[in-house]
Amino acid sequence: MAAGEPGDLGVYSFRFLPQKTFQSLSTPQTTSRLRQWSMLGRIEAQAFGFDQTFQTYRKDDFVMAFFKDPNVIPNLKLLSESSGEWLTLGTEVKKVEAINVPCTQLSMSFFNRLYDEAIVRDNGYIVKCLDSFCDPFLISDELRKVLLVEDSEKYEVFSQPDREEFLFCLFKHLCLGGALCQYEDVINPYLETTKLIYKDLVSVRKNPQTKKIQITSSIFKVTAYDSVGVCYPSTKSHEQTFSYFIVDPIKRHVHVLYHCYGVGEVS
Repeated sequence: MAAGEPGDLGVYSFRFLPQKTFQSLSTPQTTSRLRQWSMLGRIEAQAFGFDQTFQTYRKDDFVMAFFKDPNVIPNLKLLSESSGEWLTLGTEVKKVEAINVPCTQLSMSFFNRLYDEAIVRDNGYIVKCLDSFCDPFLISDELRKVLLVEDSEKYEVFSQPDREEFLFCLFKHLCLGGALCQYEDVINPYLETTKLIYKDLVSVRKNPQTKKIQITSSIFKVTAYDSVGVCYPSTKSHEQTFSYFIVDPIKRHVHVLYHCYGVGEVS
């Protein structure tokens, strides 16, 4: 059977789900925080449905099919580097990279070690430190130090596998923010917003046998290339420019969480 013929399980097709909204990004409280962190107007979540059984080992085929799908091309949003306007992908994707992002954490107690290690005080205040730079980020507290400075004494509080977890990635992205980020003095806004977005994007179910809650989503950090080079999530690489695909194989939905580093909306 030639690839692409009916019945060929290899071909994914997608549909845009504009009716699916992500409350975690649109509540007044979150909007206010994203504005303070210089991410408002530069972060977006979108939902798409797909029609075939998702198999993790075929993630590259899945992502490539996504970028080539006629229902995705006019709907997938990204920010223009030059104008700062939201656009759709106006170029043909030739190659994709989809990096597996582990997603096993079911509790925010994952971050309790920030208190245990005196990075955050019991009252929630983040411990300050002498200013230093880890380009392009100003480090003025122990939290940013543990997130960014590999030779700092408390960096090992989070192991490398911990740092690869989607929950940690999300938390770190919110803590570092955009180009004019006004950092928080207390930890709670970061933890609360991380939890809201995580719960909004990631699917869970109760295992019928064990009765335990388990995560059903597969997550990939995605980069796409056209004939010139990187075209998505942006032509410019930055630690705070990202696109995560959160795939729910049961509902056959893919949630796209996108952010492009820069100066967010201020009013």
